[in-house]
Amino acid sequence: MDIEQLIGGNAVYLAVAVFIIVCIFLGVRIVPQSEKHVVERFGRLRSVLGPGINFVVPFLDKVAHKISILERQLPNAMQDAITADNVLVKVETSVFYRITEPEKTVYRIRDVDGAIATTVAGIVRSEIGKMELDQVQSNRTELIGKVRELVAAMVDDWGIEVTRAEVLDVNLDEATRAAMLQQLNAERARRAQVTEAEGKKRAMELNADAELYAAQREAEERRVLADAEAYATGVIAEAIRQNGLEAAQYQVALKQVEALTAVGQGSGKQMIIVPAQALDAFGDAFKMLKGKA
Repeated sequence: MDIEQLIGGNAVYLAVAVFIIVCIFLGVRIVPQSEKHVVERFGRLRSVLGPGINFVVPFLDKVAHKISILERQLPNAMQDAITADNVLVKVETSVFYRITEPEKTVYRIRDVDGAIATTVAGIVRSEIGKMELDQVQSNRTELIGKVRELVAAMVDDWGIEVTRAEVLDVNLDEATRAAMLQQLNAERARRAQVTEAEGKKRAMELNADAELYAAQREAEERRVLADAEAYATGVIAEAIRQNGLEAAQYQVALKQVEALTAVGQGSGKQMIIVPAQALDAFGDAFKMLKGKA
């Protein structure tokens, strides 16, 4: 009887020890740094366990969902879109996101990746539909920023943070691409013609400026020469006024000697025939010059 009591008592102690160990095992939860655990009690949300050691009520609370909070990337997706000028384009997108509030994600959305992909596709089509093709090509950064902003607002109720939303490429069909290439070549030809015309116009302007400058220089030289001649005439007139006829005769004699000298220096002139009256005049001129000297 004593042995049976002893065995029975040990069994109770052993059962109690096992129960305590099980309670400790079920009540202590260690959550990795990259995860969050959603705890339910009787099928309802109880709490969300963060990284580290956490405690729950054994047999009442259970970890219903283990959610990774690492950043995720959706597979690159292609979707068709029509621009405001009715051009069909194929847009390739890429989205990165992470779960920040698991209690929203697990109870409000079933297929997270599919929901985000559908949302991104709809937003991209809507935004491209507001822009012309040239704007889509040139304002890629603005388009990406708008898509990212709208996607972030749409998925906020799902406890998701969109970290990146990129428009990787915008492709055109062959017909549109050929038409754009033809348009580009025509634009290049037009620019070349405009550049050539502007060059010719500039050359004509420079030539006109050069001719104007030459004319101004010639007019200036003529003005200076006229001023010099006027000054010389004034000097002669003053000399005549002061010295009378003798000064005038002196100037005439000087011009006659200069004329004779110029005739004698002409090329191929071996003989000079001068009338007798001219010789008398030159003689008088030399006498006056000698007298002046």
